[in-house]
Amino acid sequence: MKGVNSAPGDYIYFKSQVPLHKIPIGTKQWRYYDFGPKAVPPLICLPGTAGTADVCYKQIMSLSMKGYRVISVDIPRVWNHHEWIQAFEKFLDAIDVHHIHIYGTSLGGFLAQLFAQHRPRRVRSLILSNTFLDTRSFSAAMPWAPIVSWTPSFLLKRYVLTGIRDGPHEPFIADSVDFVVSQVETLSREDLASRLTLTADAASVGPLLLTDSFITIMDTNDYSAIPQQLKDEVSERYPGARRAQLKTGGDFPFLSRPDEVNLHLQLHLRRVGVEARPDLVPGIPKGGSGGSSSEENEKKDPEDPANDEDPANDDRGSSDNPLAESQLPHAPESSQSHSLGDQLVSNAIVCHFSNVHMMVYLHSGFLKNQHTIPTETVMRLCAEIFALHLLSFYVGSLYISLNCNRRVGQVV
Repeated sequence: MKGVNSAPGDYIYFKSQVPLHKIPIGTKQWRYYDFGPKAVPPLICLPGTAGTADVCYKQIMSLSMKGYRVISVDIPRVWNHHEWIQAFEKFLDAIDVHHIHIYGTSLGGFLAQLFAQHRPRRVRSLILSNTFLDTRSFSAAMPWAPIVSWTPSFLLKRYVLTGIRDGPHEPFIADSVDFVVSQVETLSREDLASRLTLTADAASVGPLLLTDSFITIMDTNDYSAIPQQLKDEVSERYPGARRAQLKTGGDFPFLSRPDEVNLHLQLHLRRVGVEARPDLVPGIPKGGSGGSSSEENEKKDPEDPANDEDPANDDRGSSDNPLAESQLPHAPESSQSHSLGDQLVSNAIVCHFSNVHMMVYLHSGFLKNQHTIPTETVMRLCAEIFALHLLSFYVGSLYISLNCNRRVGQVV
């Protein structure tokens, strides 16, 4: 793995624009991001054992700019599944959210199914990714589960990280692993012990009142920490659910394949009746959105399977209501992002020098800011480059002199 201390550029930009909320509810501390038009029913992202609210930052950035509201949460410190259901319901009440759509991965997908089973009136749809129906296999693999709350932090982190496949990876998958590893380092011993307890605690998902047509199963076909047998059980439980297969992506497709994941999330939300509100996003003209470029796309039926593969059809929305609160400006993409239609293209044009600053204008579809570089920095850089040239010239001259002296000595 690469060093985990260097954060991606788009994540740094995300942190500078989207506020992190921390609220105590009873004895539980909730940490979450909430971004997008408040008039839209939210998509709530639940991470896996190794994840935090930050791992879905690419979904927050992309979907909020298309007019969707996204809430990404940390799994709080709860020690059994009944406590999880009660705590999550209190959290929804505290943020004044009544009906939700849940995108859950791994442990988050399991907890999403449990909540949908016991609170069916609140869950309108599910997107399940690399998840499972019961915890029996994990309980068998953790005979030390009864003492997990007393286990030292470094052992818990090592156990969690051993479940993540380590190289060789495709570059984007390797970057996603590095990012998640950096997030694991931020988790406390109690956080890790709580999540491992939820994974090993005996529980299974019962029948859901939610019809299969309101469920999408999004699995990766290459590999994941969840055994294929457990993923097949989920598919067998919901035979009428939509399938969104990802060729590759590893354990964290929301980071390694964000464009494909975001596309499937949009298709799911539109299919279950969630209407995006791009007119509430500043910077997007009313009556349209940033991705669609033809009126013909507006006339296509979103339910038509032939349109499911066309990303250009996924940015539609209505334009009835006035502007809501400020939304996230378009962020620059990091080296990890490989957008299909929204990729940043920027050109740096070096302009005039003055006595104070050298101005560098970054022109792009997303950025209109001006960044300045002090003249002192430029002069220092020029001096270092000039010194390197002098050094190479000096070494070359020294070599020639020594070579000539040796030849003269041989002649003498």
